[in-house]
Amino acid sequence: MIDILIKKLDSRARIPKYQSEGAAGFDLHALEEGEISAGDRALVRTGLAIALPIGYELQVRPRSGLAIKHGVTALNSPGTVDSDYRGELIVILVNHGRETFKINAGDRIAQAVVKAAPQARLIEARDLDCTERGAGGFGSTGR
Repeated sequence: MIDILIKKLDSRARIPKYQSEGAAGFDLHALEEGEISAGDRALVRTGLAIALPIGYELQVRPRSGLAIKHGVTALNSPGTVDSDYRGELIVILVNHGRETFKINAGDRIAQAVVKAAPQARLIEARDLDCTERGAGGFGSTGR
């Protein structure tokens, strides 16, 4: 287990917590109320900033309940928060549903998962090894 510092940027912000012993992620809460029209997207503030250790990222992911019940999901999923970012955590939500989606202050709008994210050494090469798959992509390995 690692320690992560979380700072309230607004007194109304809610410090997240894991909902169960086996939970991989913790919920992020909306700071303010608002609406997302059908087919539209919105930036939803959390009022929180986070300090991740170097070598880790925070992945912001959709909540399945919002997706199935309302057609609302995190647009750039998973969204990545880098270890050197100290600004406010803001979630991009999109409403794929048919009705306007109302957001209340304190609503759980996304979940966040802390993941190891080591940097790789990128080495330019003249040639790459050959594989059976080769350059096949976008469905080339399935039927």
